Amino acid sequence: MRAGARRSPSRPWRLRRAAAPVVLVLALAGASAAGIVAAEYRDPTPRYPHGALGDPVEHAGLAVRLADGRRLAVRFPDTLVFEDTAPRLADLDGDGGNEVIVVESHDRQGARLAVWGLVEGRLARRAATPFIGRRFRWLAPLGVADLDGDGRPELAYVETPHLGKTLKILRLDGDRLVPVAEAKGLTNHRFGDPFIQGRIASCDGRPTILAASADWTRILGATLAEGRLSVHDLGPY
Repeated sequence: MRAGARRSPSRPWRLRRAAAPVVLVLALAGASAAGIVAAEYRDPTPRYPHGALGDPVEHAGLAVRLADGRRLAVRFPDTLVFEDTAPRLADLDGDGGNEVIVVESHDRQGARLAVWGLVEGRLARRAATPFIGRRFRWLAPLGVADLDGDGRPELAYVETPHLGKTLKILRLDGDRLVPVAEAKGLTNHRFGDPFIQGRIASCDGRPTILAASADWTRILGATLAEGRLSVHDLGPY
């Protein structure tokens, strides 16, 4: 079930600047190439040595390329890093332009899911979940899709995939990420793996979140309808 995002193998952090830019693009029906067309993490740093993704290196910067060739970038202060495999692009508000979905981690409060985009021509954070609340607590994205067929995309991720193992569904509403549904007992990452497992697939014609059971023995499929998640056992892991 290793269909997910992977980051570069471990290497001395001073050498990771030479790594090729990475971007994970999540295709949505109707999305266009307007606005942001590529994104990458920059400025590797060992200042947040969690090691969830296999080494102590995270990133302090985010850079994007626009359809007209312009490039924009931001750099975090010492209290924040991007703790993630790669930025993800998707049109979350239906305006035809991509937003950037990232995982940010605070040196005392742990991780949060955040959405960046263009605000009056600048690269800015548009919305974010609350921080989990404790250092070295993390979350692992699963994907973006219109999960319930209402024409609006939802974001799926697992909060604390090594501990709480809770699948959460959100929707971007203006400047907020609004909770839609959640279910416990699912995970998509083993501590130390440089990749995130699982994805959103089409099963019997409907978007289905694929993840693992909490004990990594079964593959689970989760579907969304009327604000509720239904979780089904799809077979052995």
